[in-house]
Amino acid sequence: MEEKISVLIPEEKVDKRIAELGAQISKDYEGQSVHLICVLKGSIMFTCELAKRITIPVTFDFMSCSSYGADTKSSGVVRLVKDLDEPLEGKNVIIIEDIVDSGRTLSYLLEILGARKPATLKLCTLLDKPERRVKPVHVDYTGFEIPDEFVVGYGLDYDQKYRNLPYIGVVEL
Repeated sequence: MEEKISVLIPEEKVDKRIAELGAQISKDYEGQSVHLICVLKGSIMFTCELAKRITIPVTFDFMSCSSYGADTKSSGVVRLVKDLDEPLEGKNVIIIEDIVDSGRTLSYLLEILGARKPATLKLCTLLDKPERRVKPVHVDYTGFEIPDEFVVGYGLDYDQKYRNLPYIGVVEL
């Protein structure tokens, strides 16, 4: 069955906000470099678009965690599916996430990555649902705060579908 998707945040608004985030990160780390950690798969589009708008030197690494599977609700169990390829010690690290929801995944990532002794460790998310938090997580750079709806597009999926939408949409189940 095909789900109905309604637009929550149009493409133009997403693009504008990502440019603002890139400018802020560039300013905050002026004269330095940043190491972006893209949390796969959902953050890939956001990471690429954000990196294009950061004007200081950028390096990348990728990791993958899972807590959803094929459902619309988190299972509550975070699994590390793919770890980083490079050490973080001494680097200015920014974790790039598509959405911060319960906080379980990011709380876990901040703990394990913080133990790897980066110079700085910050969190940047395209979307934030602060009312859904069960684990406290400080988000340093937020694209948009959104209501408690199941969203897709711009890398976010529903059962691996809709990642390629150029806007943020709500799945009407």
